[in-house]
Amino acid sequence: MSGLVTLAGTARLQQEVRRSRFLAQASPVADAETALAFLDHARADDASHHCWAWRIGAAYRYNDDGEPGDSAGRPILLAIDSQGVDRVMVVVTRWFGGIKLGVGGLARAYGGCAAECLRLAPKVALVRTTRLRVHCDFAAAAHLHARLRDFAAVRRAEVAFAAGVALDLELPAAQVDAFSRFVRDLTRGRGVVEAVP
Repeated sequence: MSGLVTLAGTARLQQEVRRSRFLAQASPVADAETALAFLDHARADDASHHCWAWRIGAAYRYNDDGEPGDSAGRPILLAIDSQGVDRVMVVVTRWFGGIKLGVGGLARAYGGCAAECLRLAPKVALVRTTRLRVHCDFAAAAHLHARLRDFAAVRRAEVAFAAGVALDLELPAAQVDAFSRFVRDLTRGRGVVEAVP
């Protein structure tokens, strides 16, 4: 994920191309279901077309929504990729203005509107994370909780058992080695840190 970004929130950009109005709406998404929910939210009843594309890691989809093949969805996907944005859905809505743009004109309009929307949108860096499970005694658990913020760790679940606790965490992959050393030192080698699939 090095160098990739996602959007900090939703973004919108409107452009007019030869009397057709184009509205790009973009949103960060976690999965395909979230992307399609954003598409439903972005739809306008009076619009001619709702063309879209999303990318989440290696997975992607796009749709021309009735425009000529590869004249809308694919240019939107190319805009996403050229901006280095991941985990994003972009919907470009078109209100037909009476002048035909041709396949090349449509591709430039859809791709250009999407690219400009993404270029102007506030972004945040994507950080690769790892899920870990920590087993430790109760005395170490209290100190461990107090230091989670130092490792940018987020607690996902915790289970207490007779001899201590099992704590599920998610933290930046770059912090795993330092965190494992901290747990080893804190528990004098008795704590266990293991990867969670």
